[in-house]
Amino acid sequence: MDMPTPVVDPARLAALPADLRGLFEAQQAMLGAERRRADREHQRAHEEHQRAEHERAARLHVESELAAFKETVERLELLVKEYERARFGKRSEKFNPDQLQLVLEEIEIAIAEVQEQANEQARGAGKSAPARRSSRAARAFPAHLPRVVTVVEPEIVDCPCGCGRMAVIGEDRSCRLDVTAAQYRVIETVRPRYACSCGSAGVSQAPAPAHLVENGVPTEALLAQVAVAKFSEHMPLYRQSQVFARHGILLDRAVLADWMGTVAFHLAPLVERMGALMKQSGRLFMDETRAPVLDPGRGRTKTGYLWTVVRDDRGHAGADPPIVVYHYAPGRGGAHAERILESFDGVLQVDGYAGYHRLARPDRTGGAPLRLAACWSHSRREIIAATPKAGSPVADAVLARIAALYAIEKEIRGKDPTTRQAVRAERSRPLIVELETFLRAQAARLSSGSGMGKAIAYLLNHWDGLILFLDDGRVEMDTNPVENQIRPLTLTRKNALFAGHDEGGRTWARLASLIATCKINSVEPYAWMKTTLEAIAQGHPQARIDELMPWAFDRTP
Repeated sequence: MDMPTPVVDPARLAALPADLRGLFEAQQAMLGAERRRADREHQRAHEEHQRAEHERAARLHVESELAAFKETVERLELLVKEYERARFGKRSEKFNPDQLQLVLEEIEIAIAEVQEQANEQARGAGKSAPARRSSRAARAFPAHLPRVVTVVEPEIVDCPCGCGRMAVIGEDRSCRLDVTAAQYRVIETVRPRYACSCGSAGVSQAPAPAHLVENGVPTEALLAQVAVAKFSEHMPLYRQSQVFARHGILLDRAVLADWMGTVAFHLAPLVERMGALMKQSGRLFMDETRAPVLDPGRGRTKTGYLWTVVRDDRGHAGADPPIVVYHYAPGRGGAHAERILESFDGVLQVDGYAGYHRLARPDRTGGAPLRLAACWSHSRREIIAATPKAGSPVADAVLARIAALYAIEKEIRGKDPTTRQAVRAERSRPLIVELETFLRAQAARLSSGSGMGKAIAYLLNHWDGLILFLDDGRVEMDTNPVENQIRPLTLTRKNALFAGHDEGGRTWARLASLIATCKINSVEPYAWMKTTLEAIAQGHPQARIDELMPWAFDRTP
C-alpha cells in the first residue's frame, strides 16, 4: 500500500540549523530514491504478470487449436475407414450397389463438412485454407449452356500519378455452375375470330393447335417432365403432386396417372419397334427381377417380374445402337422368356437361371434353339461366396485365373469380333483349358456337399455356356450390360410399390424402356421425350417412326 508523502513546512525547514537541514534533505532524497525503486519493482512485477497471462492465454489457444485439430483428424480417420470398409471391405461387410452409393455419398458429405470446418478454423487463424477437392476437378462445362458474364471493376481506375484512367492489361476469369429453379408458367393460346363487317361472308379462325392431351391442361413439356421424374428419377406421382402443391398448383395423383397413361399409349409403337429391331441382332442379353404389384382380389401384393432384354454391341465395335426393352410378366417361368424372344435367333447371354434352358431345346417355340452364353461374373460370385473367412487356396487359384481372363478382355474391348476371337484363341483358351483341368481335379477331391464343392459344380454345370465366348467374338464374358439396366429398377421398387396391377406393370415397362434407351445412347431423356411428344401431337407419320428413336435424336441444343 502506498504511503502518503509527508508535507514539510518550508519556513520551519529553513529555521533548522544547517547541519540538521542537510541531514533532512539527504534523508528525503534517499526516501525518494527508495520510492522510485519500489515503483520500478511494482511496474516490473505488473509487466511480468501481464506477460504470464498472455503466455497462458496463448498456450490455452494453441492447446484448443491442437485439440480441435486432433478431433478433426480423428473424425477424418474414422470417416476414411468407414469409406474404405464400405468400398473395399470383405464381402460380408459390403453393401449391395445401391446401398453402397448411398453410403459413400453420405460419408463423402461428412468428410467435406469436416474439411470445411478445418478450412474455417484456418481462415479464422489468418492462414490460407487448403485447396478443396472440387477445385481440382475439370470445369469443362458443356458449350450449349447459356453464360451470364459479370464484370467486376475496381472502385478506382484513375491512375494515382494523375495521367488519367489506367489501361486494361489483362483479366482473370472464373466460372461457376448456377441453376435457375423450375418455374411453372401458363401458356395461353388466343385464336381471334374474323368475320365480314358487312355480314356477307363466314367466320375465319385458325384451327386449334394439336396437343397430346386434347382439351387438357399439360403441355408436352410438362408431360415429359412428369414422365422423366417418375421413370428416370424414381419419384412417384404422389410425391410429384406434393411438389406441385408447394407451388400452389393442385394436381391430384390420379390426374398425373391419367397423363402418363396417355403418354404410354402414344409411345407404345416406339417400344414395339425397338423390340423388333433388337430381335434382328445375332446376340442379346436377358435377365429378370422381381416387381411387386397389387393383387386386388386378395387385398395384398403379389410378385410380378420385369424381364430385361438388352442389345449392346459396343464391346465388339458393332454398328447397331444399343437398346433396352423391359417386359412385364406375372411370373418367372421360362415360357415368358420364350414368348418375349419369339422370332429371335442367335446367342443369348444369361445367368444360371434354369428357366432359360427351354430356349436352347430343339422343340423351342418361336424359333430355332438359342445358344446360351453363361456369365463368368456370376460364377466368380459363387466362388467368393463359398470362400471361408480364413481364405482358401482353391478359391485364390480360381479367382486368379478368372482375373487373368478379364485382363485380356479389357485389352480387346471395342475391337472387332475377328480380332477378339483371334486374341482369345491365342491367349484365353490356354487359360480356360488349365482352369477346367484344375476345377475337375478339385471336384473329384472335394465333398460335393461342401460350399466350395457346390461352387465348383456350378461352374462345371455351366461350362459349355461359359466357354462360348472363345468361339464368337461378339459374346461378352458376363451379363453386366443387362445387370446395369436392372439395377435402377430397384430404386423404384424401394421408393414405392412397383405397380397397382399387371397392366400398370406393362405401362411402366414401356416408358422405362424409352428412358433407359435414351440413357444408354447418351441422350438426355427430357429433351428427347419433349421433342418426341410434340412430334406425335403434330401427327408424325407412322412410316417414319425410326426418326423418333432415341439414338436418332439430334443432340445439338
